[in-house]
Amino acid sequence: MIVASSSGRTGRFFASFIDYPRIGVAVILLLSLLAAGGYLWPSWPKDLTSWWKEWNHPANPEESQRQESQASDGTTPSPSRGRRRGSAIRSGLGQADAILVARSPHFFSPQGSESIRQVVAQLEALPSVASVQWLDQTPPVNIFGLAEPVLPRSKATQQRFDVARNKATQHPLVVGQSLSPDAQTLLLAIRYNWIHVLDEKDSTDRLLETAQRQADLFPESPIRFSITGPVPIRLMMIRHQERNQKLYQMIGYGMVLAMAMILFRGLSVVFTVALAPIVGVIWTLGILRYFQLQLNPFSDVILPVLLSLVGFTDGVHMIVHIRRKLSEGRSAYEACRQTLEEVGMACFLTSLTTAIGMGSLVFANHQVVREFGISCVLGVTLTWISVMLVIPLICRTGWSRRLADGTERNLVDGWMPGIERVMEFFLARSRWVSLLSILLLGILGAATLTLRPDDRRASSFPSGSPEQQTLQWMDESMGGLDQCRIELRWDDSTLPLPKILKLLEEVETFLKDRPLIGHPLSVARLLAWLPGDQPVAEKSSMIDLLPPPLKSMLLDEENQRATISFRVQDLGTRTYQPIFEEIEVMLRQKEREYPGVVLTMEGEPIWRWRNLYQIVTDLVQSLGSAAIVIFGVMALVYRSLRIGIISVIPNLLPLAAAGAWMAATGQPLEIVSVCAFTVCLGIAVDDTIHFLSRYQLEQPRHADRKTTIRQSFSAVGSGMVMTTLVLLAGFSSVLFSDTRDHRVFASLGAITIAVALLCDLLLLPCLLNDFDRPTKPAENRSSNPPDGDPSGR
Repeated sequence: MIVASSSGRTGRFFASFIDYPRIGVAVILLLSLLAAGGYLWPSWPKDLTSWWKEWNHPANPEESQRQESQASDGTTPSPSRGRRRGSAIRSGLGQADAILVARSPHFFSPQGSESIRQVVAQLEALPSVASVQWLDQTPPVNIFGLAEPVLPRSKATQQRFDVARNKATQHPLVVGQSLSPDAQTLLLAIRYNWIHVLDEKDSTDRLLETAQRQADLFPESPIRFSITGPVPIRLMMIRHQERNQKLYQMIGYGMVLAMAMILFRGLSVVFTVALAPIVGVIWTLGILRYFQLQLNPFSDVILPVLLSLVGFTDGVHMIVHIRRKLSEGRSAYEACRQTLEEVGMACFLTSLTTAIGMGSLVFANHQVVREFGISCVLGVTLTWISVMLVIPLICRTGWSRRLADGTERNLVDGWMPGIERVMEFFLARSRWVSLLSILLLGILGAATLTLRPDDRRASSFPSGSPEQQTLQWMDESMGGLDQCRIELRWDDSTLPLPKILKLLEEVETFLKDRPLIGHPLSVARLLAWLPGDQPVAEKSSMIDLLPPPLKSMLLDEENQRATISFRVQDLGTRTYQPIFEEIEVMLRQKEREYPGVVLTMEGEPIWRWRNLYQIVTDLVQSLGSAAIVIFGVMALVYRSLRIGIISVIPNLLPLAAAGAWMAATGQPLEIVSVCAFTVCLGIAVDDTIHFLSRYQLEQPRHADRKTTIRQSFSAVGSGMVMTTLVLLAGFSSVLFSDTRDHRVFASLGAITIAVALLCDLLLLPCLLNDFDRPTKPAENRSSNPPDGDPSGR
């Protein structure tokens, strides 16, 4: 039986942590120094390796001088210069490092024209700006090839401005590209001069300040500015993560400590229990810096709170047992040793199953999710080491006398008689409760299966932030920030150009009729805009009138390629799925109508649509694999397949409840929600492990199964309630986050953990009573108490 093994070999192994305190102290110091190196000098392993190689293989001074000379004169670019060039986005229609969004109803007026021109001039004068592309630089599209300004100069009459406005809102290269259809939103596409970008303000705040300061000189035509684009969004995410990292860690730790103070009513106990997870978090965040994982959007906000909760739950179970042993009159050494013998295996299993649940994220395709999984596995391992070393070493000292004081003042212990009466009510009707729980799992599971994948860029933005408001404004005024394209390629060099133009016109007409597809643009639309009533296919000779850069971007006859671009709003993959599917069906139909032609859709929203389902499917498979492995480990450790199967229901039911709640509230299945399910599975199973460990420990002492269940409940019930309350306090702290993804993660975690406690306290005893079978005859069990506990407790 596993009880004998746990109290014997396994129990002695975990008890060895208290037998050799000097080794434990040395491990703590070593990990602390390693973490400190991550905070202060994370590159020291690489630096020492480079130093060692240079010391063993000194470089030739003449060769080093030649390489430095080449790097300085530009013949051999330095790594920093290469990174700067690589960070810029390729030039092209609608592509830039940043987009300055200008809003005003007065652009087509003398004052407005002068104001925006002065703004562009001031922006171009900034050292960090390489170029500013806006509507006045629109390539000429006329039969004479003459450049004509879209926006008249300030000396023009208002009548001329009105004519220019009407013409601009019809111009295919202007409307929906750099100007909104109502002519009240103007986009300035900015490319950075990366050599002069010395800090992040040069690429965001300084642009806004310069533009707004210049526009304020023309109060008759006020202009409001905001900034978006790949670089500003990335910088915003980094600033947001750094700001939230400390804020929500302090909120989370404060709520956990406050809850611990309420539950234990003793500062000494709270300090002892809280120190271990805090040390584990410090170790984790320091060591993550060696792998450059500290800037992950989940790792820097959710991971510290998550690890503190995981460590705190094991610490609560451990400290409850130690205080109980001390109150019975045992010495500090005996109390710590017997606690490690009885609880050490359960703490190890909880950490193992938690690591398995979180570790399943490592196999996801999404980089952020994969990095989060790696961070979780490392963090859970370090936190477990901290709990197993720090708490027993503190309790082994004279500090233990403080821990025994106030044991009777435990707040949760006062609730236990009432909770036990509820458990007895369910236990007396265990058969019905077990059958209803299985039926409920099926109903909630079916509701969970109705969830559909979705993904939105704005979900990771702070709610109500300027960036989110700008993104929403882009959706409303310009048809979206993201631009997608349809690539047309043909492998038949004899395919006539008029036929290609006819195909482009048909595809573009189809896109115009689709809702939420904004401003499709192809060479066919440009030809249709040129003077003449003949069909587009008959205007193929006018293509040579287009500016060469514009022509090569939309139509490349030499490489047999053409492009149709269109805008997409940030409404989520679920909203665009039927539209994209219609477009995909149309493209396949056109390929059949035009043999030799290949049509493909490209762009980030298209990638998210194609890959989101696979990403979510991979995560669900990871969740399923983790569940199978976890329950398999439990069956193996407890040497009972029956126990492993019994543990499935009280641990899958909380996940099904959270999924049904999402379905009832109309929430989609997102990457963050699947991550939450996976993480919560590993945490929710912790209370089940502590109950089952105590259940098997009590089996040899009692002939009646209900008595075994009652004694197990009495031994670990208060610890289970305490840990759940602490977990709820920790998850609720993340609910204060201004990022939707964090709030979704926290709400699902709170629901899952709360339902898991109810399942472990009410359903698990009923399932054990109905379906478990003793492994030994009752008379043998009652005469075979476990080693290391002569009192029989």
